[in-house]
Amino acid sequence: MDTVFIHNLEADAVIGIYDWERKIRQRLRIDLEMSADVATAARTEDINDALNYKTLSDDLLEYIRNSEFQLIETLAENIASIVQEKYHVQWVKLTLHKPDALDGNTDVGVIIERGSKAQSAAP
Repeated sequence: MDTVFIHNLEADAVIGIYDWERKIRQRLRIDLEMSADVATAARTEDINDALNYKTLSDDLLEYIRNSEFQLIETLAENIASIVQEKYHVQWVKLTLHKPDALDGNTDVGVIIERGSKAQSAAP
């Protein structure tokens, strides 16, 4: 199994459980690792044989910017579903950061992994 990744994808969204969070946009950052068949794309040099990270990131940015969830867990699950369903990715590991959630220079978030690496390795 090969892996395609996107790190530090940033978007602002309405996210949070508090009244004041429902009135502002907060910065979110995403790291993704996804199963992909890199060998076929390398051999053909055809973008149609690759996991097009540009199109995928554009879709996710639009989705996140238009979302209004209370929990980052919900947003993370929905992002993973989009990646798996629309881009036919068997395995995805997603880290969703909410860097400004706490006072002080810290970072919080969730990490989820969906699908199976073993399943992705099958021919």
